[in-house]
Amino acid sequence: MPVFNAAATCDHALASLVAQTFADFEVIAVDDGSTDASLTQLQRWAARDSRIRVIVAPHRGLVQALNHGLDHCSGEYVARMDADDWSHPERLHRQRLLLCEQSDISVAGCLVEAFPPQQVGEGFRIYLDWLNALVQPADIAREIFIESPIVHPSAMMYREELLSLGGYQDHGWPEDYDLWLRYHTAGKRFAKVPAPLFRWREHPARMTHTDSRYSVENFIRAKARYLLDGPLRTRTNPIIWGAGKTGRRLAKHLERGGRQPHCFVDIAPDKIGGTLRRAPIIAPCELPTHWHSLSRPILLVAVASRGARQLIRAHLRGLSLTEARDFYCTT
Repeated sequence: MPVFNAAATCDHALASLVAQTFADFEVIAVDDGSTDASLTQLQRWAARDSRIRVIVAPHRGLVQALNHGLDHCSGEYVARMDADDWSHPERLHRQRLLLCEQSDISVAGCLVEAFPPQQVGEGFRIYLDWLNALVQPADIAREIFIESPIVHPSAMMYREELLSLGGYQDHGWPEDYDLWLRYHTAGKRFAKVPAPLFRWREHPARMTHTDSRYSVENFIRAKARYLLDGPLRTRTNPIIWGAGKTGRRLAKHLERGGRQPHCFVDIAPDKIGGTLRRAPIIAPCELPTHWHSLSRPILLVAVASRGARQLIRAHLRGLSLTEARDFYCTT
């Protein structure tokens, strides 16, 4: 179900789709009010391949275009792709095979490569390394409150399940991350084909760089919403590790949802002993005392410093705390 609005690259995207070894499929190509030659390109492809259906709509934005395309899908599976990306000829076949062989999996992804190399910055490479290290369901579930663990245009899902979960929704934060968090909250599982079957085009105009829904603040809003709906639903007064900007932002949104932090943990001497949002800031050595004072404690790691996450995880495991039960990393 591609969404097309870039004539210069949709030829490449369509070529990679029609070359799929999984031949029993149709392409629902949604032209979301394009103003270039996209529609002409789509109609040219549709005229020579009956599997391609072109849906022409006025520009309403990505979420509406996705739902519009979903309304026209009729198969058991839905696979996403954008107009400027590329899929390996075996992508759909191998993702469907994963879903058939692992009946407990709801979303099949794959490993991802970014191109063109001159556009891929250090931050994007770090994200891809993290992303491609998450293959098994437990790994993806463990990291889901850190960042979006599945590249949306690389995913395959069951159509009926996607519809039952409400399709695509616009809450002011990334629609793809929102979808994965809803899947996770509903107890659904993710896995990836352990092969690079999708190439993701990086460019300055990509929505991740230009749309305010992808701001750090809006990612934190999304995490807070689904932490409240999930791990914090039956727990109050979470402990937050991190009294910096990220921890403050997360605490703010949790408070708005009725969860006042019990305390903050930090290693900065100038912060320890103070307060933040009416809660004390404690040193890591004080954590066991506070932990055992609570009836159903939970800790959220909200530290953005690169490399700090693994050190904090090691410390918490040394206290016999279990990730995805006693604590969650959120950044």
